[in-house]
Amino acid sequence: MPTSLRLAVAEFRNRPGRAVLPGVALVVGVACLLAALMLSDAMVRATDDGTPVVPESVDLVVRPVYDSDAVLDQTTADRVAHAAGVTQVHPVREVRTDLLLDGGRANDRRATADVELDRDGLRRVPILEGRSPGSDGEIAIDRVTAYEHGLKPGGAVKLADAAGKPLDVVVRGITKRGSLGEEPRIVVGEGLAAKLDGTPRFQSLHVVGGDLDAVAQAAGAGFRVDTRASVVAEPPNNDLAVMLLPFSILALATSVFVASATYRAVYAQRQRHTALLRCLGAHRGPLVWANLFEALLTGAVAGAVGAVLGGSVAWLLARLFDTTGLSALLGAVELSPPLLPTVGQLVIGVVTASALSAFAAVRPALAAARISPLAALRTSEGQTSDQAVVRRRRVFGITLVAAAAAMAALAVLFNGSLPAIFLVLFSGITAVFGLFGVLGPVIVPALGRIFGSVASRFGGAQWKLAAAEVRRVPQRSASVAMPLLLAAAMVTFFAVTVGSAQRMEDEFSNEPKPDAVVVDSGGRALDGGVGAAADRPEAASTVVVHGIDVQQRDVDGFGFPTQVVGADPDRMREWLTRQNVNADFKTGTVLLNEWYAERFGAQLGRPFTVEGLPGGPRTATVVGTFTGSLLDDADVVLPDPGLAPPSKVLVSFRPGADPAAYQEGVRASLTGSPTVLVKTKADESAQSQRYLDLGIVMLMVLLGLSVAVAVTGIGTALTISVQERRKELALRRALGVTKGGLQGGVVAEAVLLALVGVLGGGVFGLVYAELTLAAIGVFAWPTAAVLPLLVGGAGVVVLAVVAAFGPARGASRIRPAAGLAAG
Repeated sequence: MPTSLRLAVAEFRNRPGRAVLPGVALVVGVACLLAALMLSDAMVRATDDGTPVVPESVDLVVRPVYDSDAVLDQTTADRVAHAAGVTQVHPVREVRTDLLLDGGRANDRRATADVELDRDGLRRVPILEGRSPGSDGEIAIDRVTAYEHGLKPGGAVKLADAAGKPLDVVVRGITKRGSLGEEPRIVVGEGLAAKLDGTPRFQSLHVVGGDLDAVAQAAGAGFRVDTRASVVAEPPNNDLAVMLLPFSILALATSVFVASATYRAVYAQRQRHTALLRCLGAHRGPLVWANLFEALLTGAVAGAVGAVLGGSVAWLLARLFDTTGLSALLGAVELSPPLLPTVGQLVIGVVTASALSAFAAVRPALAAARISPLAALRTSEGQTSDQAVVRRRRVFGITLVAAAAAMAALAVLFNGSLPAIFLVLFSGITAVFGLFGVLGPVIVPALGRIFGSVASRFGGAQWKLAAAEVRRVPQRSASVAMPLLLAAAMVTFFAVTVGSAQRMEDEFSNEPKPDAVVVDSGGRALDGGVGAAADRPEAASTVVVHGIDVQQRDVDGFGFPTQVVGADPDRMREWLTRQNVNADFKTGTVLLNEWYAERFGAQLGRPFTVEGLPGGPRTATVVGTFTGSLLDDADVVLPDPGLAPPSKVLVSFRPGADPAAYQEGVRASLTGSPTVLVKTKADESAQSQRYLDLGIVMLMVLLGLSVAVAVTGIGTALTISVQERRKELALRRALGVTKGGLQGGVVAEAVLLALVGVLGGGVFGLVYAELTLAAIGVFAWPTAAVLPLLVGGAGVVVLAVVAAFGPARGASRIRPAAGLAAG
């Protein structure tokens, strides 16, 4: 063991650059891991810091039991207030309202307002900037909404009151918490809450004084009573803590793969040194242990450097999330993770990198120690491959590829079933292992030769030389290209799968929809909005529906939320006819949503009873069904326009009508009704496309961590290549090749390896994305957001060129005389 330690230290002392070379990928991998931990910690901390608190003056908290039918209301609060020892009961309430931020109009993302008591010691929502609002005329707004709209304390905004009319308020504070699914979260006082829409919903009761058992008895069944200490000790919801972790682990796994390939190349470089040690009597065991000790030391250094860089990577990711809009979607903006790790994070980085470095070095170290001294003393040019081994490797690889193809064919044959999905998954794993793991030394050089031949027509002979270098060390080239190829395949797979699914939804959905829906954001009666929606030249047909929400009990006696709408039968029949739905809708009949009819076992021509209506239940004959989107998610349609005030206007456009013109025209007619929304199919498509784009961007950014690690493999491989070819590069210089020519040749190798990974992985991901669609029973031409893929591919090539800068500069510094004299 002491001998092994001395050998490891001697290698570091003699060739420190080569010794730490395998740790470059681990530096990036650990930096990605620590960045994910730091950014997740910042997200969780922002969420926890912004969570409403239980004031210190509160002793007990009353809440409904999960999945209980118990309703928390003022009656419950009054019962608790009369319990023995209770001195005060403060209801925790919230109310829905509309922030008029988009040009003075509401949108479909209503705000949730916490009703805050304007008394010291009872405020619950932490304030980041400014102060808590007063009882009336003031609000505090969440940090995400403030960030998106540039709001500051002292600024003026508008809310909609209970009648939907504008109400001027002042922003007095910015809260620490973010929005909830892009829905604004604000804080209002009791006076302002009384002017807003609807009755505040009770969330819990804060009780001062009283005995726990007495309060529980007063609250009744369906409620739980906890002490303040137990509520404060409840663990927060930390879903964001693990969101980034899988991608960082993937990047770390990629770094292990790259480090293993680099160790293999480094040990091959010093095989003559290993052979001499063997000839002098060294056993294999100490040599293996020396390599592992060296790997542990390399990992420790890489882990420390990666941990220090993790904060910078986390900060850059936070800024990228802000720029792309991902942070607003996640409910946390302007995060500022620390630039330096804590002691615990530093230990995690060092220990993780050391363990993974040793793991990556095990197989290359064993392989290096197994080479016989005589074989190792030969020069690399004099060595010949064992043809039997190569032949067995190719047969094994072809067998794996054939097995993957067979599984893919079975997946298509069994499309639409659960086994088909697993067959595609195992087919992909087998194909990757066969094509790029076993046959990689054949596939990667072949691709490099193809790309080099094409590029040489435009870039000159250095591209052919670059392709020849890829073929000279096929095992190393395959090892370097494979992580990049896998990352590119995953990015392409997700982009194509999501894009194809979106296109199929847009093009092949047979569910008809209204061209436009005019509705109040708060469910208020439309009144004047009916005429504004109908009296437009773009509208070919309109129908006014009068909606009400009721509870319909199923066969098991459970209450089911049901949206019942009434409509004029003649106008509804005309509307349905335009939507290619024929039904004899008239007095005494009912129309049901297809899913709803199946849920309650309703049948055409049979009576169906609708419960919970004003005036009692009604029984009518089912004369037709409709898809949920046709009538904007209604469940039951009755021929009764007097069922409730008008709630929606469904609109069909004339051929060639401009949806934007209709939308602007209706809004212009309803300047006094800022809460009336005009939603068109184009708006829905644009919103869906936005979420799709954000999802693809998130995947590309997070999978880009693995790409960044994979690109470091190109840099380390080129560094080793330059070291091995000093005599060759010196000879080129002696023959008149300029320094720029040598640098261009090294950069060409980097570009070739990047193209093999990006294009090869792209084709592989495209094929398996289409196979996945076929496995679920969908056959469609693949579609993806091409621009992000092109930008991502170009970015990978640029990163490869940057990674090649150091090796290229080293190659250009080789002096012909010194290089030719090198052994």
